Amino acid sequence: MTRTLTEAFAIAKSQDRAALIGYLPAGFPTAAESVALITAMVEAGVDIVEVGLPYSDPLMDGPAIQAAVDIALSAGTTTDVVLDVVRQVASTGSTTLVMSYWNPVERYGVERFAEQMALAGGGGVITPDLTPEEAGPWMDATNRHGLDRVFLVAPSSTDARIATVCAATSGFVYAASTMGVTGARSQVSSAAPLLVERTRRLTSLPIAVGLGVSTGEQAHDLAAYSDGVIVGSAFVKRILEAHDHAAAVAGVAALAAELAAGVRR
Repeated sequence: MTRTLTEAFAIAKSQDRAALIGYLPAGFPTAAESVALITAMVEAGVDIVEVGLPYSDPLMDGPAIQAAVDIALSAGTTTDVVLDVVRQVASTGSTTLVMSYWNPVERYGVERFAEQMALAGGGGVITPDLTPEEAGPWMDATNRHGLDRVFLVAPSSTDARIATVCAATSGFVYAASTMGVTGARSQVSSAAPLLVERTRRLTSLPIAVGLGVSTGEQAHDLAAYSDGVIVGSAFVKRILEAHDHAAAVAGVAALAAELAAGVRR
C-alpha cells in the first residue's frame, strides 16, 4: 500500500527528523533502469520519490538534469512511460510524486493526467512553473482524483505571495532555496532558513527545501529547520559519472544512505 505524503511526513516527524525526498527523471538512462535506480534510492533511505517527467525545454534545470532529460527523451520516454514508471515505483509502497513542467501535463490532458496518475498509485504532482492563479482546472482535477498538488515559494516571494501559494498547495510546500537553476552546490543558499521561517508563519503544511543539496552534512543542516530535504541533481550526477548500470545503482544507493544518515543525526 502506497503511503500518502501526509503519512510519509508524519512518520518522519514521529522519528524526530526530516523526510528525505529524492528526484530522478523517468526513463533515465532507460525506463527499466530508472525504476531500478529509484528502487535502490528508496531501499537506502529515501522516503518520498519525485519522478521527473522529461521535457524538451527544461529552463529551470541545470546541466546535470538537462543532460539526463535529453538521454531520457532520446530513449523514447513519453508521458505514458513516466506513468508506468510511477506505477512500478508506487507498487513497492513508496510515496511517489511526479515533478513536471506544466506544458506536458496540459498537452496530455489535465483530467486525463490526474486520472492516470491516481490509477498508477501516484500521490501527487509538483508543478514548478504553474501559478495558483492559472491552476483552476488542475486544482479541480486533483481534488477529484485525490492527488496532492505542490507549488513552490522562493526567496523573492512576498508574504502575500507565500500565503497565496500555501492556500493552493496540499501535501507540502516546496521551498526553492535559490533563485537559480537546479544543481548540486558546495553550499546551500543562506536564504533557505528565512524562507522556511516566513512560510511556516503562514501554513501548517510541511515545508521541504530543495535546490543545491548534495551531501549528508548539507542534508543535516537543512533538516534542523525544515520538514523535508529534497535532492535531485546529486543523484543524477552519480548516474552520469557511473561506468555501467551496476555502478550507477551502487552510486545512488550510497548517496541515499549518506543523505538519510544526515537527516537522521
